[in-house]
Amino acid sequence: MTSLTTVTTTTPAAGTAAAPSTPTAPPATGVPAAGGAEIRRHELAAFLRSRRERITPEQVGLPRGRRRRTPGLRREEVAQLSAVGVTWYTWLEQARNIQVSVQVLDALARTLMLDASERAHLFQLAGATDPTPAANCAGITPALTEILRRLEPVPACIQNSRYDILAYNRTYGRLLGDLDAIPPEDRNCMVLVYTNRDWQASIVHLEDSQRLMAARLRASLAGHLGEPAWKMLVKRLETESPEFRENWERYEVVGNRTKTKEFLNPYVGHLTVEHTDLWLSPETGARLVTYTPKNEETRARLERLQELAERG
Repeated sequence: MTSLTTVTTTTPAAGTAAAPSTPTAPPATGVPAAGGAEIRRHELAAFLRSRRERITPEQVGLPRGRRRRTPGLRREEVAQLSAVGVTWYTWLEQARNIQVSVQVLDALARTLMLDASERAHLFQLAGATDPTPAANCAGITPALTEILRRLEPVPACIQNSRYDILAYNRTYGRLLGDLDAIPPEDRNCMVLVYTNRDWQASIVHLEDSQRLMAARLRASLAGHLGEPAWKMLVKRLETESPEFRENWERYEVVGNRTKTKEFLNPYVGHLTVEHTDLWLSPETGARLVTYTPKNEETRARLERLQELAERG
């Protein structure tokens, strides 16, 4: 039997942050001394260079050009794609003693297409805590995992107030495509509904859903102003989705409510379900989200979806 999926967390999906436009140059470093901080800076510089050199321009949508002698991307290209200053990024690869924010690290990880292990290594070398949902969360207990399993075939997941998907059962994992195939740091409903084509194709009333979710996020943000993970999420959505920018600028606010939803599931077809939130931890916003069938046809299709999920 396929096991339930859990994602460890303190936060989601994220955005980028630009470095100062006129930074003051720190002193260049030579051979690393015995100090741990300087050794880590040199390791970080070497790691960034190695990952930059393995990414081709074509992978990030840039033209190769005729006079490219640098293997992989140029420093200025990484800086541009990550929305940081070229000089600042150059200092980073030179192991200079500069501060690196989690927003910038998140942007570099995305630009350099780091996998989960490489991303964790990047943050460790920088001496920073990764605030994405894949980073560190002990909140999903065995009891909650068992509840999710026993709710099948009803799709169910556990989310926080930022829409990070912390854990889910098998039918939820196939409700809007294949959630298992999405990197843990991208398992955020806001990110997916605004940027993932499979999710967008599966939601019958997409524009209404996007607008409602942006309004709910705006309402939740009031209790988390200034927190890096929230700033990263909003910045990422503003960068990657014109639709989010438009909805965000409406400044609409709405609370949580039960709602009937319709999905076009790629495996079993049309589903009509009732969306319900059951709050587990009001102070952190953790909630159990369920999608119960509204009719017998949907119930039968969810049972079929469970069978398909069990087969893998």
